[in-house]
Amino acid sequence: MRTKSVGKKKINIVTLGCSKNVYDSEVLMSQLKANGKEVVHEDRGDIVVINTCGFIDNAKEESINTILDFVEAKNRGEVEKVFVTGCLSERYKPDLVKEIPDVDQYFGTRDLPILLKHLGADYKHELVGERLTTTPKHYAYLKISEGCDRPCSFCAIPLMRGGHVSTPIEKLVKEAQKLAKVGVKELILIAQDLTYYGLDIYKKRALGELLKELVKVEGIEWIRLHYAFPSGFPEDVLDIIREEPKVCNYIDIPLQHINSDLLKSMKRGTTHEKTNALLDKFREKVPDMAIRTTLIVGYPGETEERFNELKEWVREQKFDRLGCFTYSHEENTGAYVLEDDIPQEIKEARVEEIMELQSQISWDKNQARIGEVYKCIFDRKEGNYFVGRTEYDSPDVDNTVLVSAENTYISIGDFANVKITSAEEFDLYGELV
Repeated sequence: MRTKSVGKKKINIVTLGCSKNVYDSEVLMSQLKANGKEVVHEDRGDIVVINTCGFIDNAKEESINTILDFVEAKNRGEVEKVFVTGCLSERYKPDLVKEIPDVDQYFGTRDLPILLKHLGADYKHELVGERLTTTPKHYAYLKISEGCDRPCSFCAIPLMRGGHVSTPIEKLVKEAQKLAKVGVKELILIAQDLTYYGLDIYKKRALGELLKELVKVEGIEWIRLHYAFPSGFPEDVLDIIREEPKVCNYIDIPLQHINSDLLKSMKRGTTHEKTNALLDKFREKVPDMAIRTTLIVGYPGETEERFNELKEWVREQKFDRLGCFTYSHEENTGAYVLEDDIPQEIKEARVEEIMELQSQISWDKNQARIGEVYKCIFDRKEGNYFVGRTEYDSPDVDNTVLVSAENTYISIGDFANVKITSAEEFDLYGELV
């Protein structure tokens, strides 16, 4: 029988899903630490809090399996309590309570104060902007808004995260200053939709104004933009990317598809022609910009002809970075009333076709970089290599730059200039200059 007091119990936070969940876990950890709790991230603990993802089938399956694993550990006496929070429990709480009753308590995405109470802690308003970062110390995510007002027919995020709420510029600047003080050099701006930032509180799109304030933060050297929506993109942001050295020549803009009929069904508010015009504008205003996008294949009504249109478009556009996912038929979304008419094996074959095409595009682009010199930030040492990134690459999802560690030493988190000597599909090899 354990005799530890509640205050001495170690709380283990387990994070699943996207960078928004990473951010939320970091906020939870900072609140717990401020309450004198011992908190760890994905380590051993007496109490486990699982921050779940409920976006698509694979993510839901991973979340459920993780919950079941920890419930089994609880039944074996290896942990005392299991709490579940995040998107899966926001979306499916009644079902989860019924199917996995051994979880001590389920919480939604906006239940942080209640979750803290169950952990013997009080929500401290004065800690807004404080986080215990779980990423390497030199980069951090900065979540500039919560929720989404877009009506995309395939997406369940508004069901789990609610409507769009922007964080005021002054709060984000303070948070960035705190991060810089603890050694963060790169900010990765995240939201369900960066494009919409400011409309709710400033009655205008204010991403450009936010960037102008963030570049003033001393110690921050790179600012990277993730998850911009194509419809209504604020073009002043392109001028800032081009003119401001701290803002990386990089944008992540999930386009999902190119067939106009499918885009209409997806409720994306754009067309084939408008999408191409936006991409032309990006390249005209910022010729050196790396464009990352993600695509969905197997959406209802994606005929072979429509898929071939997508494939030909990928071949023409030659995106710098590209991810591709199979359509997931999600209940309570707009597309759920449509027939999920593409067999799973065809969806997966289409993903393979797109990614094989992108692999060749990436190979060709990387070969063209041989002989060039790039400023890189180094994230880690792996085997015999220091692993870094250019400004055109985001951590975990994009290309890496590998420098041999045999006759070279690089401090993790430092910048260094690297001359590219060889290249593969997704890795560049180089030497310090």
